Amino acid sequence: MKTLLLIRHAKSDWPENTEDLERPLAEIGKKDATEMSKYLLANNTKIDYFLASPAKRTVETCEIFAKHYQKSFETAEKLYNPSEKNFHSVVFSLDDKHNSACLFSHNNGISNFANSFSENIIHFPTCGVAIFNFDCEKWSEFEMANKNLVAFYKP
Repeated sequence: MKTLLLIRHAKSDWPENTEDLERPLAEIGKKDATEMSKYLLANNTKIDYFLASPAKRTVETCEIFAKHYQKSFETAEKLYNPSEKNFHSVVFSLDDKHNSACLFSHNNGISNFANSFSENIIHFPTCGVAIFNFDCEKWSEFEMANKNLVAFYKP
């Protein structure tokens, strides 16, 4: 079994003259990311691997979760303004040694990707977390595997 967590970046700030890629987290976003990461840990949610969009707000969200989990993380261009196809490509490329992986990305892509597995999720709020189990042994098999929405959390 493989577990995939999808997390939308936390609430970002909109400083003047800042490119979209460089927008930082707002203070409420930092607070929400801290609370959500602590909540997942308190509920024994295992995460083996963290992967984030290279956008500053997404990296900062991932950093907070990775810090609480005492893990490192990587970034992937395909998670910035992603299409559903980009998400599939990222999941297919995950290393099978990771039984659980967490992807940090943006709307609308993350909502569309999650909705392709479950009718229960309509829209990801900032710092929303969806957890799916896939009945497969390899990430390359996830598309055809039975999928189960385990949980959907929001700050």
